[in-house]
Amino acid sequence: MASLLPHLQSAFGICVIIGLAWLFSENRREVVWRPVIGGLLLQAALALLLLKVPLARNVLFGLNGVVTVLTAATKTGTGFVFGYIGGGKTPFIVRDPSSLTSFAFTVLPLVMVISALSAVLWYWRILSAVVRGVAFVLKKTMGLGGAVGLGAASTVFLGNVEGSLVVRPYLARFTRTELFIIMTTGLAVTAGTVFVLYATILANVLPGALGHILVASIMSLPAAIVIARIMVPGDAEADLTEGVGQDYRSSMDAVARGTEDGLKIYLQIMAMLIVTVALVAIANSILGQFPSFQGAPLTLQRVLGWIFAPVVWLYGVPWHEAVAAGGLLGTKTILNELIAYIDLANLPPGTLDPRATQIMVYAMCGFANFASVGILIAGYSTLVPERRDEIVPLAMRAIVSGTMASGLTGAMIGLLPVS
Repeated sequence: MASLLPHLQSAFGICVIIGLAWLFSENRREVVWRPVIGGLLLQAALALLLLKVPLARNVLFGLNGVVTVLTAATKTGTGFVFGYIGGGKTPFIVRDPSSLTSFAFTVLPLVMVISALSAVLWYWRILSAVVRGVAFVLKKTMGLGGAVGLGAASTVFLGNVEGSLVVRPYLARFTRTELFIIMTTGLAVTAGTVFVLYATILANVLPGALGHILVASIMSLPAAIVIARIMVPGDAEADLTEGVGQDYRSSMDAVARGTEDGLKIYLQIMAMLIVTVALVAIANSILGQFPSFQGAPLTLQRVLGWIFAPVVWLYGVPWHEAVAAGGLLGTKTILNELIAYIDLANLPPGTLDPRATQIMVYAMCGFANFASVGILIAGYSTLVPERRDEIVPLAMRAIVSGTMASGLTGAMIGLLPVS
């Protein structure tokens, strides 16, 4: 019976998350429960496929080879351009190779390579076929309309604003519910351009990290639709003509434009890391002026851990590990998931057990943070300026729904034995 308690804890967490979404609903009487049940069953099916089916597990862990190939290929490029600080041959004897590791010149350039590769795969219609397949599944299992399903599926691979470009001609005609679904999905999942980056960071924390990141983002797609349709109920089944997609003239054009987009993301991530790490240091300096508590100085991570500990407990994290895990979730929400994943990778061994680690990897796999909300508002206000007065309040609600959707994914994983 004791062995079942952690999984019952996660089941309780799922019920609480759904209950809170209903409590925050704009119109509780209008909530349609059939797509909610369909979405939860779809999530459970994906989780079972990931953790229980041997063939799927083998494919999942086999994706680590993709990380190795892409990392090595990127290192070849960075070594050519940046020399030894980019991973190239050093002109001197190195006694401590780890001291030469440069996040900016060896790890982050992966984003540009993946962005260019994604653009080529989209131009060759490989990625678009995958997106349309996901949209078809959403239509059959959750009754989601063609255009909103395509837009929601696109966010998994393209990003929270970029995915909406696929259905840009139909954004003005979307119902309030459909618009909120797209926004929530954009904050609940991560983009294909950073899958490999996160997997590289988590390589020593979770076996088969790339497969887990991919599945976590896909699982959060139905979770986002479930939470969004509860919080803003309404029509989302209109079968509009599907979007026009990305417009590339040739493979070389896709490479060029994908690289350009990747460069923008690369620079944004670098700037974001510099600023956020500096802000955390400032916050910790201020908190350090207060008296120590429980034998240790106050830090932002400890404060966030206390605040978010009950939340991660609902996901299935043991209470004695909840403060450490809560600090990670707080960092993810206040700052971003990249910083949170780096912090997770740097935790002392044994801080979180394998099950709690896996739950947190899934629960933090999303863009639901305040910076992303600002990007969401700016992007959608540009795409459909006539709906700005509607976009701003919906975007503020979306950070709540996006966080709940990612948490629902973490709790769903907590129901099952760790892989």
